[in-house]
Amino acid sequence: MLIVQNLSLYRSDVKIFEDVNFTLSSNKLLILKGNNGSGKTSLLKTILFLLEPSSGSIYWKGKNIQKSIYDFYNNLTFIGDKTSSIRQLTVEENIKIWKKIFLSNVSYEEINSILEVLKLHSLTNQKVRTLSLGQVKKLELLRLIIENKKYWILDEPFTNLDSETIDILSQSFEDHCVNKGSILFSSHHNITFGRSEELVLQ
Repeated sequence: MLIVQNLSLYRSDVKIFEDVNFTLSSNKLLILKGNNGSGKTSLLKTILFLLEPSSGSIYWKGKNIQKSIYDFYNNLTFIGDKTSSIRQLTVEENIKIWKKIFLSNVSYEEINSILEVLKLHSLTNQKVRTLSLGQVKKLELLRLIIENKKYWILDEPFTNLDSETIDILSQSFEDHCVNKGSILFSSHHNITFGRSEELVLQ
């Protein structure tokens, strides 16, 4: 379980966000909402310790996250606003690198079936730099399957996706939570889930 208590972030005495509290446990889907500039991305980066909080505490499995950060990372897939794929390599080459890095036991047969659903199966030999923004985002989201982690944190996962892919991703989110997974994601899209809570930054 991830617990965030009274988390605040300031830069040069300017408030980015203040006194944020939430828990992220199994079967939970938490949507982070707020206007542009409200601190959504900064909050996610602070939870991941890519930014150091000004005050407050973060706990992972009952311990201060600084004492268990590697275990936290080992149970987490983070998909940010910038792609982790290597633009000079092909779709297939990136997939092979991800499988090797994350010691993934997901079969290529399963990956290929997902590529077909995402309409990327005909693009496996294309370099990432030739893909559209939506195609790159779909490739990046494939990491959720390859890494096969219980905790997902995503920054604006629906951006640049077509309506069909948004429906597929939304169903994947619901299925992941049913299977004891947990998701925290930021979004400005008005998407409804059967099981979700909202955290709104002012």
